[in-house]
Amino acid sequence: MKHYYTDGSASPNPGPGGYAVINLDTKEPAALGREANSTNIRMEAMALIAAYKLAEPGDQISTDSEFWVNVVTKWASTWQANGWTKKSGPIKNLELVKELYELYLSKPGVKLAWTRGHVGTEGNELADEWANKAREGAEL
Repeated sequence: MKHYYTDGSASPNPGPGGYAVINLDTKEPAALGREANSTNIRMEAMALIAAYKLAEPGDQISTDSEFWVNVVTKWASTWQANGWTKKSGPIKNLELVKELYELYLSKPGVKLAWTRGHVGTEGNELADEWANKAREGAEL
């Protein structure tokens, strides 16, 4: 069983973005990525997508993005049932929402958990550090 921590970063926001997935066992990045022009929200989603692609049943993915936890666990099923629309207007980053939701549904044995960010949790702090390094060009 593996425990992955994810984080995304854009600075300025919007601006150059990076994301990281940390394997807590090794305390090393399992995935890194970047976009030249992005947002924190996009990078958080891309980190979760990368983590789900790595995860196997029994694994846990932790993120400090309460927004994305809510998207996949609460909102996406309704948006999908309504033809990927919501009452308040278009769904931002819809391609990421769809991809992440599909991965979430395809791996019910993977636990998704929210963790408070920037309170000294080792995996979260490492994910934040590496998301910033990825934004600056670091690669695996």
